[in-house]
Amino acid sequence: MIQLDFYGTLVAASLVLLLGRGLVTRVGFLRSYNIPEPVAGGLVVALLLLILRTFDIEVRFDTSLQTPLMLAFFATIGLSADLASLKKGGRIVGVFLLAVIGLLVVQNAMGIGLATLLGLDPLMGLLTGSITLAGGHGTGAAWGTVFSEKYGLASASELALASATFGLVLGGLIGGPVARLLIKRVQVPGCSPQQVPRLPRGFEQPNKERSITPFSFVETLALIAVSLLAGNLLNGLLHGTVFELPTFVCVLFVGVVLRNGLSALGLYQVFEREVSVLGNVSLSLFLAIALMSLKLWDLAALALPIFIILAVQALVMALFAIFITFRVMGGNYDAAVLAAGHCGFGLGATPTAIANMQAVTQRYGPSQIAFLVVPMVGAFFIDIINVIVIKLYLTLPFFAAV
Repeated sequence: MIQLDFYGTLVAASLVLLLGRGLVTRVGFLRSYNIPEPVAGGLVVALLLLILRTFDIEVRFDTSLQTPLMLAFFATIGLSADLASLKKGGRIVGVFLLAVIGLLVVQNAMGIGLATLLGLDPLMGLLTGSITLAGGHGTGAAWGTVFSEKYGLASASELALASATFGLVLGGLIGGPVARLLIKRVQVPGCSPQQVPRLPRGFEQPNKERSITPFSFVETLALIAVSLLAGNLLNGLLHGTVFELPTFVCVLFVGVVLRNGLSALGLYQVFEREVSVLGNVSLSLFLAIALMSLKLWDLAALALPIFIILAVQALVMALFAIFITFRVMGGNYDAAVLAAGHCGFGLGATPTAIANMQAVTQRYGPSQIAFLVVPMVGAFFIDIINVIVIKLYLTLPFFAAV
């Protein structure tokens, strides 16, 4: 076994990003279907490690940097959230939220229905529904423990983590192709002579050059650090109460308060361009570490019936994004970018959603609405609503009999 320490893992993650950039630049298929660079590089490395494992060679990474990077990314999302802009997008946020709720209901119905048809415990269907797909690894691990201890479901935690891993991979792979299909039907911004070009903001075009200075860098870094510290303290205060939320939601909330509070008091204006630079660095490294650390043999170990359920769930996500999300969000370019984002956090996580949308907007142009709506719904609302939906499903008669 080869164990890479903190520095080795950081070097490996950086190389994964460079590999991903090279692949997307040179492989027309990856570029045409808007596959995010961290996903392309990370999956290639994960496949290589899977091959090495067949020769009894296993490489392990120090993933201690993964959580801080994820939290730093969500802090920058919060620091980029202008409440005045959110007010303008209130109706759009509400409509998208309804689409998200619809998907949660459909995912659980599909999971339970398929599990029943395949002769499995309905709890397995629920575990391969919104718990692990929309909820991700954290939610999956939490509910896996509940299902093991309260309902006696064997290997629930292992099944949850494997299902969440499957969702993370597919969420990063189907978002780009879905957007490509939808964009063929719409007018892309900038193609019409009547439209005035708009400079991209925030996370819309991560490769856009942005001027920074050492002092402004330290200012923004301080804001991110305060968001991380205060967010973790807030999470500790809420732990065990009815208001308990995931740590990243608390960090994002503190970022929102900092950005809008300092602005309202006239003390400081957040430098959005620098926030987006640091946010994109955190996002890219987080995804690189997450994907190159994937244990693909856990997916290979999934029983065939569970694999069938997850494959159908991925197909359902793509169809839902095309026929529901795209249409209810207006059937335009912004709706196509939103559909790509929905695939990201509907199967994986909010960082995957952002990476999907960046891959699209980097090629076709900015979408301010998508980058306003998806981070807030994907980070703030989905975890709370998902818990409510899961608990409502657990009240169904056949679960009560378990």
